[in-house]
Amino acid sequence: MLVKLIVSPLSPATHFIAAALAGIITVGNLFFITELFMRDGRPMEQLAAAERACRGHAYVSEREACMREWAALTLPVSMAGK
Repeated sequence: MLVKLIVSPLSPATHFIAAALAGIITVGNLFFITELFMRDGRPMEQLAAAERACRGHAYVSEREACMREWAALTLPVSMAGK
């Protein structure tokens, strides 16, 4: 017994909706991944500059304290409270 499956072709509206949904998901993923990288911590370039500025310290604790001070000095000052 031979059974033929009959599948109706999808309409152009279905293709458009699928493409639009895929685009929305892609843009959303890119946005949220970018937010994850930007939200937590300082940017890597500031950390690298702080490491270069404090590499003369022999002890790790001194180096970390220097890096914290250096990063605090380079942060922009907010004028909202003044």
